[in-house]
Amino acid sequence: MKYFIILLFSSLLFSCGKGASENDTSQNEIVNISEENSYPVLDSTRYNVGFLIMNGVYNTELTAPFDIFQHTIFREGIKAMNVFTVANSRKAVTTFEGMRILPDFDYTTDSIPRIDILVVPSAEHHLDTDLEDETMINFVKKIDREAQFITSHCDGSFVLAKAGLLDGKVSTTFPSDIDAMREMFPELDVRKDVLFVHDGKYITSAGGAKSFEAALYLCEFLYGKEIAKSLAGGLVIDWDLSNVPHLVIE
Repeated sequence: MKYFIILLFSSLLFSCGKGASENDTSQNEIVNISEENSYPVLDSTRYNVGFLIMNGVYNTELTAPFDIFQHTIFREGIKAMNVFTVANSRKAVTTFEGMRILPDFDYTTDSIPRIDILVVPSAEHHLDTDLEDETMINFVKKIDREAQFITSHCDGSFVLAKAGLLDGKVSTTFPSDIDAMREMFPELDVRKDVLFVHDGKYITSAGGAKSFEAALYLCEFLYGKEIAKSLAGGLVIDWDLSNVPHLVIE
Protein backbone atom coordinates (compact mmCIF):
# COMPACT_ATOMS: atom_id res chain seq x y z
CA MET A 1 0.00 0.00 0.00
CA LYS A 2 2.79 2.37 0.91
CA TYR A 3 4.50 1.57 -2.40
CA PHE A 4 1.23 2.24 -4.28
CA ILE A 5 0.80 5.67 -2.68
CA ILE A 6 4.37 6.63 -3.53
CA LEU A 7 3.89 5.45 -7.11
CA LEU A 8 0.60 7.35 -7.43
CA PHE A 9 2.16 10.54 -6.05
CA SER A 10 5.09 10.21 -8.44
CA SER A 11 2.72 9.77 -11.38
CA LEU A 12 0.74 12.87 -10.42
CA LEU A 13 3.92 14.88 -9.95
CA PHE A 14 5.16 13.81 -13.39
CA SER A 15 1.80 14.70 -14.96
CA CYS A 16 1.77 18.13 -13.31
CA GLY A 17 5.30 18.76 -14.49
CA LYS A 18 4.40 17.79 -18.03
CA GLY A 19 1.32 19.97 -17.94
CA ALA A 20 3.33 22.97 -16.76
CA SER A 21 5.80 22.46 -19.58
CA GLU A 22 3.01 22.39 -22.15
CA ASN A 23 1.46 25.51 -20.64
CA ASP A 24 4.80 27.32 -20.78
CA THR A 25 5.17 26.41 -24.43
CA SER A 26 1.68 27.55 -25.32
CA GLN A 27 2.19 30.82 -23.45
CA ASN A 28 5.41 31.44 -25.37
CA GLU A 29 3.59 30.69 -28.60
CA ILE A 30 0.86 33.15 -27.66
CA VAL A 31 3.44 35.84 -26.94
CA ASN A 32 5.19 35.22 -30.24
CA ILE A 33 1.93 35.24 -32.19
CA SER A 34 0.89 38.43 -30.42
CA GLU A 35 4.18 40.13 -31.30
CA GLU A 36 3.98 39.07 -34.94
CA ASN A 37 0.37 40.17 -35.35
CA SER A 38 0.54 43.47 -33.50
CA TYR A 39 0.82 46.73 -35.41
CA PRO A 40 2.06 50.13 -34.25
CA VAL A 41 -0.55 52.66 -33.21
CA LEU A 42 -0.12 55.71 -35.43
CA ASP A 43 -1.09 59.25 -34.50
CA SER A 44 -3.26 60.54 -37.35
CA THR A 45 -2.04 64.12 -36.82
CA ARG A 46 1.55 63.24 -37.74
CA TYR A 47 3.49 62.48 -40.91
CA ASN A 48 3.76 58.75 -41.57
CA VAL A 49 7.37 57.81 -42.30
CA GLY A 50 7.95 54.32 -43.63
CA PHE A 51 11.40 52.72 -43.69
CA LEU A 52 11.82 50.04 -46.37
CA ILE A 53 13.98 47.28 -44.90
CA MET A 54 15.18 43.86 -46.01
CA ASN A 55 17.87 41.35 -45.18
CA GLY A 56 21.26 42.98 -45.54
CA VAL A 57 20.07 46.51 -44.76
CA TYR A 58 22.89 48.58 -43.26
CA ASN A 59 22.44 49.76 -39.69
CA THR A 60 23.52 53.37 -40.09
CA GLU A 61 21.39 54.22 -43.13
CA LEU A 62 18.41 52.88 -41.22
CA THR A 63 19.02 54.07 -37.69
CA ALA A 64 20.40 57.55 -38.44
CA PRO A 65 17.25 58.95 -40.12
CA PHE A 66 15.05 56.82 -37.84
CA ASP A 67 16.56 58.51 -34.77
CA ILE A 68 16.22 62.01 -36.20
CA PHE A 69 12.62 61.57 -37.33
CA GLN A 70 11.48 59.74 -34.20
CA HIS A 71 12.76 62.55 -31.98
CA THR A 72 10.32 64.99 -33.63
CA ILE A 73 7.64 63.70 -31.24
CA PHE A 74 9.46 65.48 -28.43
CA ARG A 75 9.21 68.90 -30.09
CA GLU A 76 6.18 71.12 -29.57
CA GLY A 77 4.28 73.10 -32.16
CA ILE A 78 5.18 70.94 -35.17
CA LYS A 79 3.59 68.14 -37.16
CA ALA A 80 5.75 65.32 -35.79
CA MET A 81 6.48 61.97 -37.42
CA ASN A 82 5.27 58.43 -36.91
CA VAL A 83 8.16 56.14 -37.83
CA PHE A 84 7.72 52.48 -38.76
CA THR A 85 9.33 49.76 -40.86
CA VAL A 86 7.95 47.88 -43.86
CA ALA A 87 9.34 44.70 -45.41
CA ASN A 88 8.20 41.77 -47.54
CA SER A 89 7.50 39.72 -44.40
CA ARG A 90 6.68 40.12 -40.71
CA LYS A 91 9.55 37.76 -39.88
CA ALA A 92 12.77 39.16 -38.51
CA VAL A 93 15.06 40.97 -40.91
CA THR A 94 18.78 40.62 -40.29
CA THR A 95 20.89 43.68 -41.03
CA PHE A 96 24.29 43.47 -42.67
CA GLU A 97 25.86 43.96 -39.25
CA GLY A 98 23.73 41.23 -37.66
CA MET A 99 20.99 43.18 -35.89
CA ARG A 100 17.59 41.43 -36.01
CA ILE A 101 14.54 43.63 -36.54
CA LEU A 102 10.84 42.70 -36.57
CA PRO A 103 9.18 44.73 -39.35
CA ASP A 104 6.02 46.62 -38.43
CA PHE A 105 4.24 45.92 -41.74
CA ASP A 106 4.45 43.39 -44.56
CA TYR A 107 3.88 45.33 -47.77
CA THR A 108 2.98 42.13 -49.65
CA THR A 109 -0.01 41.22 -47.43
CA ASP A 110 -0.83 43.97 -44.93
CA SER A 111 -2.97 47.03 -45.36
CA ILE A 112 -0.20 49.64 -45.32
CA PRO A 113 -1.02 53.04 -43.83
CA ARG A 114 -0.57 56.06 -46.03
CA ILE A 115 3.15 56.84 -46.27
CA ASP A 116 3.98 60.54 -46.48
CA ILE A 117 7.75 60.02 -46.41
CA LEU A 118 9.39 56.85 -47.68
CA VAL A 119 12.96 56.19 -46.54
CA VAL A 120 15.04 53.69 -48.54
CA PRO A 121 18.19 52.81 -46.58
CA SER A 122 21.00 51.00 -48.36
CA ALA A 123 21.20 47.22 -48.32
CA GLU A 124 23.88 44.70 -49.23
CA HIS A 125 22.33 43.73 -52.58
CA HIS A 126 20.98 47.06 -53.81
CA LEU A 127 23.34 46.92 -56.76
CA ASP A 128 22.31 43.46 -57.91
CA THR A 129 19.65 40.98 -56.77
CA ASP A 130 17.43 43.46 -54.90
CA LEU A 131 16.93 45.32 -58.17
CA GLU A 132 15.41 42.15 -59.63
CA ASP A 133 12.71 42.09 -56.92
CA GLU A 134 9.73 43.32 -58.96
CA THR A 135 7.38 43.22 -55.97
CA MET A 136 9.65 45.53 -53.99
CA ILE A 137 10.23 47.87 -56.94
CA ASN A 138 6.49 48.06 -57.65
CA PHE A 139 5.84 48.84 -53.99
CA VAL A 140 8.23 51.82 -54.24
CA LYS A 141 6.45 52.98 -57.40
CA LYS A 142 3.09 52.73 -55.66
CA ILE A 143 4.21 54.72 -52.64
CA ASP A 144 5.72 57.34 -54.93
CA ARG A 145 2.24 58.18 -56.20
CA GLU A 146 1.08 59.27 -52.74
CA ALA A 147 4.21 60.29 -50.82
CA GLN A 148 5.29 63.87 -50.27
CA PHE A 149 8.97 62.89 -50.08
CA ILE A 150 11.05 59.88 -51.10
CA THR A 151 14.48 59.72 -49.52
CA SER A 152 17.37 57.31 -50.02
CA HIS A 153 20.69 56.80 -48.29
CA CYS A 154 23.83 55.34 -49.86
CA ASP A 155 22.87 52.69 -52.44
CA GLY A 156 19.16 53.10 -51.73
CA SER A 157 19.33 55.48 -54.69
CA PHE A 158 19.76 52.45 -56.97
CA VAL A 159 16.28 51.29 -55.91
CA LEU A 160 14.83 54.71 -56.70
CA ALA A 161 16.61 54.71 -60.06
CA LYS A 162 15.37 51.21 -60.91
CA ALA A 163 11.82 52.32 -60.10
CA GLY A 164 12.24 55.21 -62.53
CA LEU A 165 11.80 57.86 -59.86
CA LEU A 166 15.06 59.65 -60.64
CA ASP A 167 14.41 60.06 -64.36
CA GLY A 168 15.00 63.71 -65.17
CA LYS A 169 16.24 64.36 -61.64
CA VAL A 170 19.64 65.09 -60.13
CA SER A 171 20.80 62.60 -57.51
CA THR A 172 23.78 61.18 -55.65
CA THR A 173 24.78 57.97 -53.88
CA PHE A 174 27.61 56.38 -51.90
CA PRO A 175 30.82 58.06 -53.16
CA SER A 176 32.57 54.91 -54.37
CA ASP A 177 29.41 53.72 -56.16
CA ILE A 178 28.76 56.86 -58.20
CA ASP A 179 30.54 55.47 -61.25
CA ALA A 180 28.61 52.20 -60.94
CA MET A 181 25.32 54.12 -60.80
CA ARG A 182 26.28 56.19 -63.84
CA GLU A 183 27.15 53.03 -65.74
CA MET A 184 23.97 51.20 -64.72
CA PHE A 185 21.73 54.22 -65.35
CA PRO A 186 23.57 56.29 -67.99
CA GLU A 187 20.59 58.57 -68.55
CA LEU A 188 20.68 59.88 -64.98
CA ASP A 189 22.46 62.97 -63.67
CA VAL A 190 24.43 61.60 -60.71
CA ARG A 191 26.58 64.15 -58.86
CA LYS A 192 29.84 63.80 -56.95
CA ASP A 193 31.25 65.95 -54.16
CA VAL A 194 27.93 66.46 -52.37
CA LEU A 195 26.53 64.73 -49.31
CA PHE A 196 22.93 64.92 -50.48
CA VAL A 197 20.80 66.24 -53.32
CA HIS A 198 17.24 67.54 -53.06
CA ASP A 199 15.40 67.60 -56.37
CA GLY A 200 11.62 67.90 -56.27
CA LYS A 201 10.33 65.46 -53.68
CA TYR A 202 13.43 63.26 -53.89
CA ILE A 203 16.34 63.49 -51.47
CA THR A 204 19.28 61.18 -52.14
CA SER A 205 22.27 61.05 -49.82
CA ALA A 206 25.79 59.63 -49.69
CA GLY A 207 24.73 57.55 -46.70
CA GLY A 208 26.84 56.36 -43.80
CA ALA A 209 27.05 58.83 -40.95
CA LYS A 210 26.02 61.52 -43.42
CA SER A 211 22.53 60.02 -43.36
CA PHE A 212 22.09 62.18 -40.27
CA GLU A 213 22.69 65.31 -42.34
CA ALA A 214 20.16 64.39 -45.02
CA ALA A 215 17.54 63.64 -42.36
CA LEU A 216 18.27 66.89 -40.51
CA TYR A 217 18.01 68.77 -43.80
CA LEU A 218 14.49 67.43 -44.37
CA CYS A 219 13.56 68.44 -40.83
CA GLU A 220 14.92 71.93 -41.44
CA PHE A 221 12.98 72.07 -44.71
CA LEU A 222 9.76 71.08 -42.93
CA TYR A 223 10.15 72.71 -39.52
CA GLY A 224 12.78 75.42 -39.81
CA LYS A 225 16.34 75.92 -38.63
CA GLU A 226 15.71 76.07 -34.89
CA ILE A 227 13.88 72.75 -34.75
CA ALA A 228 16.59 71.10 -36.84
CA LYS A 229 19.30 72.46 -34.52
CA SER A 230 17.32 71.23 -31.53
CA LEU A 231 17.01 67.73 -32.99
CA ALA A 232 20.72 67.71 -33.79
CA GLY A 233 21.61 68.90 -30.31
CA GLY A 234 19.57 66.13 -28.76
CA LEU A 235 21.80 63.64 -30.56
CA VAL A 236 25.00 65.65 -29.95
CA ILE A 237 25.40 66.55 -33.63
CA ASP A 238 26.85 69.86 -34.80
CA TRP A 239 24.36 71.10 -37.36
CA ASP A 240 24.84 74.03 -39.71
CA LEU A 241 23.39 73.48 -43.18
CA SER A 242 25.75 76.07 -44.68
CA ASN A 243 28.69 73.82 -43.77
CA VAL A 244 27.25 70.72 -45.44
CA PRO A 245 28.10 70.17 -49.14
CA HIS A 246 24.70 69.67 -50.75
CA LEU A 247 22.67 70.57 -53.79
CA VAL A 248 19.09 71.80 -53.92
CA ILE A 249 17.48 71.92 -57.35
CA GLU A 250 14.95 74.74 -57.48
